[in-house]
Amino acid sequence: MMAYTEREIKFYIADLPTLADRLRICGGELVRPRTLERNLRMDTPDHDLQQADRLLRLRKDDQARVTFKANARVEGGVVARTEIEFTVDDFEVARKLFEALGYQVMVVYEKYRRVFRIGDVTVTLDELPFGDFIEIEAANNDLIEGVAQMLGLDWSKGISMNYLSLFEVAKQHAGFSFNDLVFDNFQDIVLTPADLEVEPADK
Repeated sequence: MMAYTEREIKFYIADLPTLADRLRICGGELVRPRTLERNLRMDTPDHDLQQADRLLRLRKDDQARVTFKANARVEGGVVARTEIEFTVDDFEVARKLFEALGYQVMVVYEKYRRVFRIGDVTVTLDELPFGDFIEIEAANNDLIEGVAQMLGLDWSKGISMNYLSLFEVAKQHAGFSFNDLVFDNFQDIVLTPADLEVEPADK
């Protein structure tokens, strides 16, 4: 189990393969290959967690993980928040437990993720149905900024919103009627950075 203050910044990326090559040249070590993640955001029917700016998530990737996040704030351009995360043996049993406690699945979202390490910094390359992103996470802002600079990213293009918040922005622009951020829903849809109100940080 991990309980700590998570510190990270997210960037929209126009050319993910080139950035991945740059990451390897800079010494990035692949610690988890490209893996499909399926995430369930859980909440009460009255959205009690969301209204309190808290997140309860059940994730299935190479393991099953439960995550709780709260107290999000932006410090020096970096998002800092409390995070508690642990693995469970059985994804479906964990889901049934939360449902028995009164929580239900509010949103399903998917992404492909590769995880790299550069020293004490974790770098993830994320492919979502609406675009590609990089997240840089470390214990302090200096480490995060150093890796962003090493990768040639424009710090001013950093994104403080999470993926579900970006999805809500896309809904407003595109008028989606579906609720889940999954690849099947985006098979015939192409979104621009403007639809997400972001700018590529690698240009």
